[in-house]
Amino acid sequence: MSDFIRTFALFAVFEFKFMLTRTIGAAVQGIDAIMVVIEASVDVGTGFTIVGLPDTAVKESGERVRCAVAQAGYDFPFKRVMINMSPADVKKEGSAYDLPLAIGILAGDERISTERLSRYMLMGELSLDGSLRPIKGALPMAIVAREMKLDGFILPRANALEAAVVNNLTIYGVDNLQQVIAFLNGEADLEPTVVDTRAEFARAQGQFDFDFADVKGQEMVKRAFEVACAGGHNILLVGSPGSGKSMMAKRLPSILPPLSLSEALETTKIHSVAGKLPSGTTLLTTRPFRAPHHTISPVALVGGGSYPTPGEISLAHNGVLFLDELPEFPRSVLEVMRQPLEDRVISISRARYATEYPASFMLVASMNPCPCGYYGHPKNPCVCNEYQRQHYMSKISGPLLDRIDLQIEVQPVDFDQMSSKAPGEPSSAIRARVVAAREIQTERFKNVRGVYCNAQMTPQLLHQWAEPDAAGLDKLRDAMERLNMSARAYDRILKVARTIADLEASDRVQQHHIMEAIGYRNLDRSGYLGAQSTPF
Repeated sequence: MSDFIRTFALFAVFEFKFMLTRTIGAAVQGIDAIMVVIEASVDVGTGFTIVGLPDTAVKESGERVRCAVAQAGYDFPFKRVMINMSPADVKKEGSAYDLPLAIGILAGDERISTERLSRYMLMGELSLDGSLRPIKGALPMAIVAREMKLDGFILPRANALEAAVVNNLTIYGVDNLQQVIAFLNGEADLEPTVVDTRAEFARAQGQFDFDFADVKGQEMVKRAFEVACAGGHNILLVGSPGSGKSMMAKRLPSILPPLSLSEALETTKIHSVAGKLPSGTTLLTTRPFRAPHHTISPVALVGGGSYPTPGEISLAHNGVLFLDELPEFPRSVLEVMRQPLEDRVISISRARYATEYPASFMLVASMNPCPCGYYGHPKNPCVCNEYQRQHYMSKISGPLLDRIDLQIEVQPVDFDQMSSKAPGEPSSAIRARVVAAREIQTERFKNVRGVYCNAQMTPQLLHQWAEPDAAGLDKLRDAMERLNMSARAYDRILKVARTIADLEASDRVQQHHIMEAIGYRNLDRSGYLGAQSTPF
């Protein structure tokens, strides 16, 4: 009995007090976020444990939190700390959970008032000195905080403008852990970050670094770009080195129709999740222009990885994906684009996860006509033989070429055009025509879900809106039979012809619209690098 009494007396000296607190965070899944409840139990004993599918960065947060708490003037509790991150079946990734973990632990140790904890979302990475570093995915996190009807979102100041585009939610950008503790204890106020989203969006519209006024000559190519932008069509430029392919491609965003506010939010959300949003940015107000190098891997292009992130085709969503020197890309990289080009979405399935990213982009590619680059050049002779040219073209599969609506030859500009001081047609004038054509398409497809431009038309919509007149149908039949085109090429020609008709504000697709659309299928032409022998 004496041993039992001594043991009981030993435990009696401790005041057993179970303290459980909850803070609110978020986890990014795809390009959206879900709410994560972080439960912190500070109890008698020693140890630090995190459960709820944390990754390595989350597990390592204990040491960062310990140092940051000390820098804020508090002692880390020498007790048993147990953290549960719910829902427990969702993977928690990254260091952005440092802030809610630190606050939850201090609240569990009764150093912070719990009165406000349930009303605010907290996210942020802690440095060892207690300062807050930027995080990824602040915009989708703010959206889910608003959906949960929280009072506000406390996050690093570097992400405050990004999150502040979400209305009906108070955003507090903070610099360090001490400011958050003082606010939650009611000892200090935080200044909310306010952004007039519509005003910011309108102010930044129409600001471009490049303009088509700088382009001398190349009227046919500029016309093809106008058609491509007006209908959202894919385009391939084939020409010798120095003919201006890359220069004109970089000017494409200046003639694309402006982003709508909903498109800007969606595009910004993708870049936020990928961590590609420049610091201090509120909204992406111009359509993205992505130009990956030809050494890119398939995963970097389509997305995924151990910790899934959007790839280049998703970062180009609502904008342009420019592939310069197309045959230099590995074939395995190019072939993964075939499904996204049709479905405008990329589904990534791995053993541990499955996610879906939007991928509605306009593909713009450029290439030389042969290895030396001078096949068909008016002055410089080509030194390649027929086999080398065929082999060079065969790097691009027929099915991929078939998905490119406009295939254009780019001829070099002569000296007189190059030396002319007269500016070319400015981007603003071309853009006005593109916008007018897109407005026609917006009205046409206003009751069709997921279709916003002619390039997205389904076969049913083609029959409804792009049926050519009798003369145009005869021309199309003749071209299909002579060039042995595929059914997909038939659909692409009709879509491009419908866009050309829209640029003329024509209700019907007429013969000359069909003829111009056929003229943009240069790689289908008999004898062009033997393209007719490639299986489509």
